[in-house]
Amino acid sequence: MATIDSYDTAKGKRYRVRYRKPDGNQTAKRGFRTKRDANEFLNTVEVKKLSGEYIAPSMGRMTVGELGPTWLARQVHVKPSWAERIDSIWRVHIEPYWGARQLASITRPEVRDWIASIKRAPSTVADIHTVLSMILEEAVEEKRIPANPATGVQLPRRELVEHNYLTHDQVADLAAQAKHPEIVMLLAYSGLRWGEMAALRPRDISLDRNRVRVVRSASKVNSRSVIGAPKTWEVRTVAIPAEVSEMLRPKVEAQTDPNGLLWARPDGEPLRPPTTTHWFGGAVRRCIEASTPRDDDGNPTGPATFPRVTAHQLRHTAASLMIASGAHVKTVQRQLGHKTATMTLDNYGHLFEDDLDDVADRMGEGLRAAAGVQNVSTEVDQTAEAA
Repeated sequence: MATIDSYDTAKGKRYRVRYRKPDGNQTAKRGFRTKRDANEFLNTVEVKKLSGEYIAPSMGRMTVGELGPTWLARQVHVKPSWAERIDSIWRVHIEPYWGARQLASITRPEVRDWIASIKRAPSTVADIHTVLSMILEEAVEEKRIPANPATGVQLPRRELVEHNYLTHDQVADLAAQAKHPEIVMLLAYSGLRWGEMAALRPRDISLDRNRVRVVRSASKVNSRSVIGAPKTWEVRTVAIPAEVSEMLRPKVEAQTDPNGLLWARPDGEPLRPPTTTHWFGGAVRRCIEASTPRDDDGNPTGPATFPRVTAHQLRHTAASLMIASGAHVKTVQRQLGHKTATMTLDNYGHLFEDDLDDVADRMGEGLRAAAGVQNVSTEVDQTAEAA
């Protein structure tokens, strides 16, 4: 049974509440200046016990530095690349700032101010916030704090990134300059991510059906290359043009091991994403050089017409070529491996703007057809009246 008693201090009389926690153990809360305050606290405790919302004050005394390593150890379900990322964020950003703080002492305004003080790219700030929020969410689930103070904190808005898209002719030019023309064509006409391409095996490609099955992806974790599940954890099948299949055929048929990598580094690991000295960058530079107009003396007379693209922008090129060919947004979504069509529209919705002209043209045709029928009906009525 709960009780309230008083005791004397150097600053005067104070009140103490003795009560039982949901597990039956007795505890006490002291320091109330008035008996009314003590009663209000006791009533609140009893209501929270009945509703299942009670949290023992001692639970919130655990620090972020104590909970963080436990939370990190539980992240066995994430990909190695993300595991490395959250470990780095913990060591560099979260533990130094929040490690000594008790969980129950953290407030939303503090988290908001901290987020605003981080001078990093918006995507990096979002990752940092995500890790802190997930740790605090763990505290909520363990009933150490009643709510997550990181929830609802506004993050910096990500700036719109302008993508460079290649035309069919430019893709062909790039392939002609590349050490691996078949990789350039595959990326530009399938929408595969570099890691998905790097993890391909002969068994993943059906040359006669012009299909590529994406079941794995390679990623770089520190100095290691790790092959795991695709980015969205979902296996998908993408279509490629027959011409691309024929470019891949010699590579596929030359492999004696159907489970071996189609492309590999000299040490047998998957190809890593291009760097500034990579063969892909060299091919782009040669294309830019070749597209730069020059006078008879070889001096540039204008900007290059070939854009500076990255290997990942071949994925954007694939999206633009699919959309230009009339592909439906759901088809583009499946081909690219996006979780939702909304994600596809967020990235490439502006490329569908030509559809508005098509819709307007088709509606105009219907309008003119209907107007023509109406004119014919009017002429018939007028003829009938004249007769």
